[in-house]
Amino acid sequence: MKIFLIGFMGSGKTHWGRLLSEKLQLPFFDLDSVIVQRENKSVADIFAQNGEEYFRYKEKDILEEVVTVEEKFILSCGGGTPCFFNNIEFMKKHGTVVWLNTSIDILKERLLRERRTRPLIRNIGDTELKNYIIRKLSERKIYYEQSDIMVNEENISLNNLVELLLKHE
Repeated sequence: MKIFLIGFMGSGKTHWGRLLSEKLQLPFFDLDSVIVQRENKSVADIFAQNGEEYFRYKEKDILEEVVTVEEKFILSCGGGTPCFFNNIEFMKKHGTVVWLNTSIDILKERLLRERRTRPLIRNIGDTELKNYIIRKLSERKIYYEQSDIMVNEENISLNNLVELLLKHE
């Protein structure tokens, strides 16, 4: 079982990934955390020093490495991971892709609290953040909608996620 969690930043991919990992007894990887560990610098520093393009290439390489090396896993992907280099097709070919679909208002609330750790929104003002989320989400939705399973935030629970994954297998 190879499970890829996708969705906008702040959608809960890491949170639900860890819970699923425990429940299903599968190794858990957070793609951003693996990149940070390998590069020995934060995502914000990678973006600042090397640019987004460099980050996206690293993201693709490590995504492919995890799929190749690991037999089973839960992988929390970055919000943009499915949108570059045909990553969404790659993930679908090698496992089950789950989209955590979170409302704009909930995303805004979470991201306001986490803004300092997120390079793409670090310099966006409070009032502009909602418009940024709407714009980015509309660009990314075409990729997110290709997921095998879509779960709306209001319906999410650990048991619900497990049930949907088992039905899909």
